[in-house]
Amino acid sequence: MSLRALYEVPAPAKLNLFLHVIGRRADGYHLLQSVFVLIDWCDTLHFERRADGRLQRHDLGAALPEDDLSLRAARALQAASGCRFGADISLLKSVPWGAGLGGGSSDAASTLLALNRLWDLHWPREHLLRIALTLGADVPFFVGGHNAFVEGIGELLHPMPLSAQRFAVVKPAESIATPSIFRSPLLRRDTEAAIVAGFLADTQLQQKLIEGYGCNDLQPPAEQLCPEVTQVARWLEARFGNSRMSGSGSAVFARVGTGNPPGATEMTEPLKDLPAHWVGRMCRSLPQHPLVGWAG
Repeated sequence: MSLRALYEVPAPAKLNLFLHVIGRRADGYHLLQSVFVLIDWCDTLHFERRADGRLQRHDLGAALPEDDLSLRAARALQAASGCRFGADISLLKSVPWGAGLGGGSSDAASTLLALNRLWDLHWPREHLLRIALTLGADVPFFVGGHNAFVEGIGELLHPMPLSAQRFAVVKPAESIATPSIFRSPLLRRDTEAAIVAGFLADTQLQQKLIEGYGCNDLQPPAEQLCPEVTQVARWLEARFGNSRMSGSGSAVFARVGTGNPPGATEMTEPLKDLPAHWVGRMCRSLPQHPLVGWAG
């Protein structure tokens, strides 16, 4: 029997454990290497199938832009598949926008995966990945479903098992426009590339990754453009001994530990003195995307 609705669909955020800019293509796109890890800070979406082909989004929290990535993803899948169904998409945002946590991209990916089921398309993941890349550089990662070593402009995914980790993630009030970072003269564009096969096979290197391998090449220009990034980084350094910006910012994270904590208190106590104008959360890494089984 065909599904009529899907409720409580998660769209998890991600962290860039490092982010290196290793070059630039002729068309101006920057070539990156990074390790993306899924975390349990999630938006929540609800989908109800429509027979009239219309696509409508309903905001369950703060108002979103009229044409967000979830609607764009739904339109792209509808056009590519020729599906005559539509959908009501209800979205409750929890992941802050403009944070470098991939919230909008994750919403788009969860929309593709959910509508793939709701519309009875049963498309394989490879088909969805082709659509995902047209929506944004981070969307393929979320459709891929696994923590991964990521290359190119975000389309080359190498699944990578990672041990459970815990993070403190904090976003200041300000956000940063990603294009301004990539235009900055402070951006390094020639970081030495890592050998993917060696990286994936080297357990010592993977341990260094957990301990703080590499850097985020986007952080120096981001700190110049948004001094609050520096303030958050120092705040986290003072409490956890490390900090790093995720993606193009402005959120910054600190590694807190590995494995699962003994209780809920450990996941809330460290951020009790967070300044009121910042948003933060203690997060766990996820072994895989919650919807990983929703595409072949």
